[in-house]
Amino acid sequence: MTRSLIAPLGRLCTVGLLCTLFCGCSALRPTQTPPPSCYVLDRAGPESGSARPAPAGGPTLIVNPPQAAAGFDSPRIIYLREPHRLDYFAHSAWVDTPARMLAPLIVAALEKSGAFGAVLPAPTAAAGGLRLHSEIIRLQQDFTSQPSRVRFTLRAYVVDSATRRVLASRVFDQTHAAPTDDAYGGILAANRVVQRVLAELAESCSSLAVQAQPDSLVAP
Repeated sequence: MTRSLIAPLGRLCTVGLLCTLFCGCSALRPTQTPPPSCYVLDRAGPESGSARPAPAGGPTLIVNPPQAAAGFDSPRIIYLREPHRLDYFAHSAWVDTPARMLAPLIVAALEKSGAFGAVLPAPTAAAGGLRLHSEIIRLQQDFTSQPSRVRFTLRAYVVDSATRRVLASRVFDQTHAAPTDDAYGGILAANRVVQRVLAELAESCSSLAVQAQPDSLVAP
């Protein structure tokens, strides 16, 4: 091979090597993924309305922070495509865990009922005759049927603070069809179904507050 051909060939090999190295470095560079869209559970909806006036001398209710069953204690939004398997939306999330978002909603729903002299979130230095405990059993969008549906299950019980006796216990379970079969449709349905459950919870607790004999109020 003559010297006149060696120089161009060398330059060509150098360019090819540089291209290979550049492409290799680009492939190693992490791809930029957009942050997930974040959503809230809130009080907006047709169930919202003005609060009833609190009765004079009504009991004070302390609301403990809600707990959550395993798998439902993170900000990830859960959906179901087959029984016994929980999946999570990759690009959508709650701004906080459902349990922490639920706490002020429970307080607001019980205040609106007007059955209690005061409704206070725990921890609080105030003394209360009644204490509400709750646990999220499930909050998930179910795609095993069409249209998809959001199911919300909440276990709640009220304890007499003085005697530690359970006065009432109930599991609330509701579903609501999603307007669209995607994460946002599930968010809209979740807010509706949560409001319906909280309305039932407030009604049940209100009955407890106004009854003279707590024994007659234990729900099935």
